[in-house]
Amino acid sequence: MVLSFSEEDAKGIMLPHDDALVVTVTVANHVLHRILVDNGSSADILYWSVFKQIGIDRSRIKPFGSPLVGFAREQVQPIGIISLPVTAGIALRQSTIMVDFLVVDRPSTCNIISQPTLNKLKAVTSTYHLKMKFSIEEGVGEVKGSRKEGEPKGEPAELLEDVTIANGKVVKIGSQLSSEVREGLVTFLKENQEVFAWTHEDTPGISPKDVLHQLNVDSSMKLVKQKRRKFAPERNMAIAEEVEKLLRARFIEEVHYSDRLANVVLVKKSNGKWKMSVNFTDLNKACLKDSFPLPLIDALVDSTPGYGLLSFMDAFSGYNQICMHPEYKEKTTFITN
Repeated sequence: MVLSFSEEDAKGIMLPHDDALVVTVTVANHVLHRILVDNGSSADILYWSVFKQIGIDRSRIKPFGSPLVGFAREQVQPIGIISLPVTAGIALRQSTIMVDFLVVDRPSTCNIISQPTLNKLKAVTSTYHLKMKFSIEEGVGEVKGSRKEGEPKGEPAELLEDVTIANGKVVKIGSQLSSEVREGLVTFLKENQEVFAWTHEDTPGISPKDVLHQLNVDSSMKLVKQKRRKFAPERNMAIAEEVEKLLRARFIEEVHYSDRLANVVLVKKSNGKWKMSVNFTDLNKACLKDSFPLPLIDALVDSTPGYGLLSFMDAFSGYNQICMHPEYKEKTTFITN
């Protein structure tokens, strides 16, 4: 039997969707609502706090000698391993298998079901449709993602408040901080306001003496000159404004007779303004691929429990912070009116 997803499966979902697939399954007759389906994991994880809630005798846990290794190469030694029944699906369309869970004593928001378990279930998953389908004798069973349309991701997000740190320049901090933490954080931000960038001119970039960005281009690939794309007057105005900003900040410079040309792409932001990017599809095809795997966002977020504060740093115009090596500058040429 071949399992597949259709647009019918996507009804009621706000698209496009690339959220993690978090489902509800029954483990040892106990309903667990936050199970992360991780196709990239080879280990099924049951966290100690959840294990205690299930109420299983600890003597059933068998020793497990090998440590788990995370993205940062940190090692975690599991308490042990235990085999428990896992039931997925509802009513008459269920499937039950035995899963060997590693019991780990670490703070976490989700337990994990791995790819080997999905193979046992003969299951396929889709984060686009937020569903998991699996074969059963009666046909096909399915499990929908725990999060429904309009529901916030994970726990309700903390509201943010605006704090002015200098001359109308505003940052956002959590609204539920204690008065002591809030006062210390605001003081710290005001004392270090010079490190923030508010315009292109505020970002001189990193000195070329320290680092330059180079492209790993396959010289045998054909050079591509994209035909100039036409835009509506409103978009042309937005492009002209952005190009002027980049020229003024000396992030870009004019070039003639380039062997490679790319068009710009405009995307409307939530505030109604246009964001300009460059369509580097052809250049990307000509570059050799880096096989170094990037960390999964689910794993990075999952590493945050247990900490008192969490901060996000948005690198203003981050793509332009590091200068392009002179040899590769013209390969990034784009064309506008």
